Amino acid sequence: LAPHGVPVDLLDRMLIVRTMPYSVEEMIQIVSIRANVEGIEVHTDALRALGEIGARTSLRYTVQMLTPSRIIAETDGRTIINEEDVREVDRLFFDGKASARLLATSEGYMQ
Repeated sequence: LAPHGVPVDLLDRMLIVRTMPYSVEEMIQIVSIRANVEGIEVHTDALRALGEIGARTSLRYTVQMLTPSRIIAETDGRTIINEEDVREVDRLFFDGKASARLLATSEGYMQ
């Protein structure tokens, strides 16, 4: 037995870690670091758009948008992602929550 007379493994599973959602500024900073690590150049307006999209959806979706945005920019002959690239990728793809809502409202898919 461990502290409080409770087995350690049970105590570990009962631990609650409270987390808070990231702010737009924190998401911008995280996406900027990730883009830098991946060697992707992103305009500041595009970073702001990614932060706003991340606040609406999720950080995972936002980070996953970097590669398709880079491909769209390269297709247009640019090396830097701009805001229009980010908005186009957001129109082309769904985040997990939006996809689940679409399936739930579509007849025959979620039975």
